[in-house]
Amino acid sequence: MAKITPRTLSGFMELLPADQMKFERMLQVLRESYAAYGFTPLDTPVIESAEVLLAKGGGETEKQIYRFQKGDSDLALRFDLTVPLAKYVAANYANLSFPFRRYQIGKVYRGERAQRGRFREFYQADIDVIGDGKLDIMNEAEIPAIIYHSFTKLGLKNFKIRVNNRKLLNGFYAMNGMSEKAGEIMRTVDKLDKIGTQKVKQLLIDEVKMLPDKSENVLDFMAIQGSNDYVLSRLEAYRAMGEELFNRGLDELREVTRYLAAFGVPEENFAIDLTIARGLDYYTGTVYETTMTEHPEIGSICSGGRYDNLAEYYIDRQLPGVGISIGVTRLFYVLNEQGLLSDEPISAPCDALVIPMTEDMGAAVAAATALRRQGVRAMIYSEQKKFKAKMSYADKLQIPFVLLIGEDELAQGKVSLKDMTSGGQLVLSPEEAAAHVRAAVAEKNAAPVIGE
Repeated sequence: MAKITPRTLSGFMELLPADQMKFERMLQVLRESYAAYGFTPLDTPVIESAEVLLAKGGGETEKQIYRFQKGDSDLALRFDLTVPLAKYVAANYANLSFPFRRYQIGKVYRGERAQRGRFREFYQADIDVIGDGKLDIMNEAEIPAIIYHSFTKLGLKNFKIRVNNRKLLNGFYAMNGMSEKAGEIMRTVDKLDKIGTQKVKQLLIDEVKMLPDKSENVLDFMAIQGSNDYVLSRLEAYRAMGEELFNRGLDELREVTRYLAAFGVPEENFAIDLTIARGLDYYTGTVYETTMTEHPEIGSICSGGRYDNLAEYYIDRQLPGVGISIGVTRLFYVLNEQGLLSDEPISAPCDALVIPMTEDMGAAVAAATALRRQGVRAMIYSEQKKFKAKMSYADKLQIPFVLLIGEDELAQGKVSLKDMTSGGQLVLSPEEAAAHVRAAVAEKNAAPVIGE
């Protein structure tokens, strides 16, 4: 029978065990960070009715979605976690308490062209706060604190949370008579980092059909930068023009900025950036993008914002919200490629390997049980192989400790505990060995996922 060559589809990530352990640790840190702010975990189906998923579909979404028939059912794989959240809130509205705070970490699917760092199947890590009718601005101010806390706990230091407000932008375009072209202008200005000011100006004139002086007004506005206090003071000069939407956006931006210090976010990790607009039209207030300052080529690693009506296609209720999403698979891929993932935390499948040196396996089972009772991950090596092969197994898997149980250890009711890093060896009771391993493992696992 001809053998089929094993292969993984393009755009799908499979990891070797050690890297998978690092990835799982990253997910765990994010879960703990989100839970620390009172977000409850949520899991929604990977497969939904195509009608439900595409209620707000069209354009690129329809092109990228994985859609298929099963009998008479028209089904699709979820392409983000926001649409399933909207369906969930609408379906369970009567049973939820608002504001509803949820986090979800799960796989999503997009049939786009696979390329370096871009996947067709990937994990997103989302948080959203949903209000019933209203949602206080404090929730928008808290989001940067959650981003800062999550990335800092992962070990990331050199990152910048860039914040803007869509009301501010739309108000600016309105006061300059550009409201009808606001969407085109924002999409063009979004290219500033890639092609520079002069080329963007030419695009505004040639493609958006703006007068040269109008394009200069836009670029002068976008060029306002400096400390957050300085940017806010410059924006105050526009208040006198009396554009209500602009002034509301400025008030919201000022309030978000004011609370950042109280939330413990240093100014070096946070900046008002008037070029940030976010491409999705449903953002209506504060918007966020987070970048690694030493790797700007990676682009945004966390983005999101405020929206006015999450579930308008499913329920006749005003459900405003604010949320962010981290593309975890892409972030992990890039960090791994750059060599930025730490090797300190244990990536082995267990903390200790128990190796019996006698035919009687009872003592090995008892020792492994004692380890597990104290929260130590333990494995028994029961294969009938030479001692060298057993130790080589532990070494290849980078298991930090080995418990050896031979005739001498059996006679004493002890185990020999070998530290595979230092080479040191102690003779201890199983309970003492468990406590020793637990303390050493806890110290190693306290290291962040991302190294220096």
